[in-house]
Amino acid sequence: MFLNFLKSLFSLDIGIDLGTANILVFVKGKGIVCSEPSVVATREDGSPIAFGAEAKMMLGKTPGEIKAIRPLKDGVIAYFEETEDMLKYFIRKVHNKHSFVAPRIVISIPYGITKVERKAVEEATLAAGARKVYLIEEPRAAAIGAGLAVNEPRGCMIVDIGGGTTEVAILSLGGIVIANSIRYAGDKMDQHIIEYIRNEHNLLIGERTAESIKLNIGSAFQLEEELTMDISGREIVSGLPRNITVRSEEIRQALTVPINAIVNIIKLTLEKTPPELSSDIAEDGIMIAGGGALIRALDKKINAETGLKVKIAEDPLTCVVKGTGKILETLDK
Repeated sequence: MFLNFLKSLFSLDIGIDLGTANILVFVKGKGIVCSEPSVVATREDGSPIAFGAEAKMMLGKTPGEIKAIRPLKDGVIAYFEETEDMLKYFIRKVHNKHSFVAPRIVISIPYGITKVERKAVEEATLAAGARKVYLIEEPRAAAIGAGLAVNEPRGCMIVDIGGGTTEVAILSLGGIVIANSIRYAGDKMDQHIIEYIRNEHNLLIGERTAESIKLNIGSAFQLEEELTMDISGREIVSGLPRNITVRSEEIRQALTVPINAIVNIIKLTLEKTPPELSSDIAEDGIMIAGGGALIRALDKKINAETGLKVKIAEDPLTCVVKGTGKILETLDK
């Protein structure tokens, strides 16, 4: 008991956005101190050698005795030990590599995960060194971080498009009234781009190239000025490296399935919203957060499909972790 008290004196309360693509860390009193890819590089025996940005540089480029993996898939833990090691690394990084720490941690989880998956996140966080863990659903954290008035007796709508999941929720009086979660988000978009380039251009590209294409010329709706991008890959027939130019119209076509899936889950959520809250949403519109909010003209696409006003959060990538940070402020209350 005394040891836990002693550790608490040296520990900073932490908020974590445990994303499929990126992990962001918020420290009470300091703000966001870390934002790195959710990637771990390990040796054959499973011992970790790199985390975050350093490990991501190794994706698809490692020799046989080293592997670089994403320990989370579709918003949930796919590799428990690697997730634990990654959390431990970032907790200690925040505390300047001191191991004598046991912080309280608020950590985000997808809305639609199972009790077993929730338990896995909690156990991994405790094993990484937390003395107490508070789980918060990503749409609630995103809404708080985006500045929506979630505690008011009024409906507000958030769409959080992350790497592994898209979370859609209607909130009122501090709670989630209705929510839906689908495993169509940034990673699925990358996969559809990879498949499109392979099928249409007979070229094999990796995840990093697909992500770069998505960020540079990806779009959900017709652009006023279409874009192009030069990419490199391996030709399927000859096996030789080849350069091609891809157009934003092509990538928009490649993204049709995941974008439509997101639009459809938004419509489904709106259809199930109580009438009194629907009138609030009709007046205030929809807030979009997460990395997917950066897809060009996504707001125009959602507006065209729903007829509602669509706003993109001021800093969509940090909404969830900022939400965990605001919750940290109220833990003692």
